[in-house]
Amino acid sequence: MFRTPPHFPRLRIAALALTLLAATPLVQAKEPPGPKKDTAGLKYVGVNLSGAEFNSRKKPGTLFKDYTYPAASDFSYFAGKGMNTIRLPFLWERVQPELNGQLDQAQLGLIKKSLEAAKANKQYLILDLHNYATYNGKRIGTSDVPAGALADLWRRLALEFKDDKAVIFGLMNEPNGISAPDWANAAQGAINAIRKTGAKNLILVPGTAYTGAHSWRSTSYGVSNAKALEILKDPGNNLAFEAHQYLDKDYSGTKPVCTSDSVGQEKLQGFTSWLRENKQKGFLGEFATANNPVCDKALEGMLTYMEKNSDVWLGWTWWAAGAWWKPDYPFNVQPGKDGSDKPQMAILSKYARRAGR
Repeated sequence: MFRTPPHFPRLRIAALALTLLAATPLVQAKEPPGPKKDTAGLKYVGVNLSGAEFNSRKKPGTLFKDYTYPAASDFSYFAGKGMNTIRLPFLWERVQPELNGQLDQAQLGLIKKSLEAAKANKQYLILDLHNYATYNGKRIGTSDVPAGALADLWRRLALEFKDDKAVIFGLMNEPNGISAPDWANAAQGAINAIRKTGAKNLILVPGTAYTGAHSWRSTSYGVSNAKALEILKDPGNNLAFEAHQYLDKDYSGTKPVCTSDSVGQEKLQGFTSWLRENKQKGFLGEFATANNPVCDKALEGMLTYMEKNSDVWLGWTWWAAGAWWKPDYPFNVQPGKDGSDKPQMAILSKYARRAGR
């Protein structure tokens, strides 16, 4: 039986509300000169295939009862829509039942099965550690979950996947409740651990405060992501910063509305300018809009903006798809049982097909 996925827990909504109330007025970052016209285009375009992270309170849980992994047909459907990248959310506690312990071979096998399905469709697979900077409810950087535990996990995962160019390492989904400097310290440790294995894979690094593009420069949560993360170093020189951006009033992605038809591109501008100023690359790991005229225009504007700024943007993955989403979930782009497309797929597929490779 379907259980509502815990992607937007009540704590997240409350934290977002507090962040908004505490936010100091921000001056919109002045956009530096745009990219050259000969940019190669976006490289990674696709969708989140959700399910392996479901029912996070039931750990380890039972496969196909509490959580699921995508079917091979899911990968082929989205490949047919021009999408060459799948973001695969999964839980830390399921893949590593004990901190600093061995990886669970059954979970590892399920991830590898997803990788084979992706590769069969010439797709990249982003390993998305969907844990909000926690392990069993304890925050990274505390005595319960030292920062080194994250490095240990990624060292082990890197050893498993370092020889596969189709794999991208997503360090953490939406860290929150941790300061930007503390998160930067944990992220740097994970980066170093990955590179010490010899892995050359692309690494995606989010910010704290749910890694919102709109709040990248904000100091409402203390030192900004912009300040704390600009000092990160990647010995492998293959790193990008992952932002998420929803277009409802509180940026939570919990309501089927967009605040304006231009909000998509507007909320990416500050993050984009930071990327260009710091000679970095960015990736939009989550974004979504409901099916209505205002949101459709906002979505087109957002995707067009990333195309035009592909000197710093690597690509995007829509939230979300997966067989367990309820049909009335407004952002669900999983095809119907008859294979029919969801309305947003017309826009997403158009942009995916013209992305660079």
